Amino acid sequence: MQSNRVLTISRAMAEAIGQEMKRDERVFVMGEDIATYGGIFGATTGLLDEFGEERVRDTPISETGFIGAGVGAAMAGMRPIVELMFVDFYGVCMDAISNLAAKNIYFSGGNCTVPMVLMTATGGGYNDAGQHSQALHATFAHLPGMKVVAPSNAYDAKGLMISAIRDDSPVIFMFHKGLQGLAWMDWPETAAAVVPEDAYEIPFGKANVLREGKDVTIVALSMMVHRAMEAAGELAKEGVDAEVIDLRTLVPLDRETVIASVKKTGRLIVVDEDYSSYGMTAEIIASIAEEDPAMLKAPPKRIAYPDIPVPYSRPMENFALPDAQKIMAAARAMLPRVAA
Repeated sequence: MQSNRVLTISRAMAEAIGQEMKRDERVFVMGEDIATYGGIFGATTGLLDEFGEERVRDTPISETGFIGAGVGAAMAGMRPIVELMFVDFYGVCMDAISNLAAKNIYFSGGNCTVPMVLMTATGGGYNDAGQHSQALHATFAHLPGMKVVAPSNAYDAKGLMISAIRDDSPVIFMFHKGLQGLAWMDWPETAAAVVPEDAYEIPFGKANVLREGKDVTIVALSMMVHRAMEAAGELAKEGVDAEVIDLRTLVPLDRETVIASVKKTGRLIVVDEDYSSYGMTAEIIASIAEEDPAMLKAPPKRIAYPDIPVPYSRPMENFALPDAQKIMAAARAMLPRVAA
């Protein structure tokens, strides 16, 4: 059905889950405060009224218990969507994620599948400190067996969620709190998007070139896509033509699109809200170095969160977060003809 309606990411996620629950009775949702409350970030709003408490289940505060139950349900033929309220809580349930969900397809020789979606909130910028504000993309991308999704806008969120639910492997769907479109949190309006009413899939491992350019490639995902587009807009006023790539998924990773772009521009900036060391930024730069370092006209630059816990103080947190100004400074350093 054709439509020009604009949705927030939270509404797009809830719509995707609802459509898949109608299509496939094996799909159900569980997690803390996802039923009556509708999820504290709105991703399950309205589902309890439509599908009832058998398929939309609030759980006790026991991440190990309900994520382990999700793995078991998936291996028994169901298609669970399990919400880990904050990704920061992964430490209490990592065994169920890493040693059960991620590995059981391999351990069974492919005789069992684990079609489970683990959706979880990431990111900071709203003064919630070091136990509720991390991105942690690389922590999960580093686990063989897990697919990792991190949408930047509502159109992608719906298509990627439907692809995740239909996938036979475990998928972690990492949505940024600051992109959900919630009334109590500032969010970039560009995260909302025109979203078709009909169900559709977006294939994993296909990055989106949001803006074409010839001077520098900026690679980002999730919230950092919006920071990259803001920087690219400002750089254009200075005569710098930046290309911006939204990775959409970390596993699988679309290295080909990044390599093709850097071959064209000769310059690379990678932006991530996750910690700087051993992260996505390093992986992208390594991919270029392994392909052909001679394609680079300047040393690549990573803009990421410094290797410190997220501060509670808002000025301190804002100082540490990657932003458009840091991206612009990196681009200017690569292009010395541009006045700062």
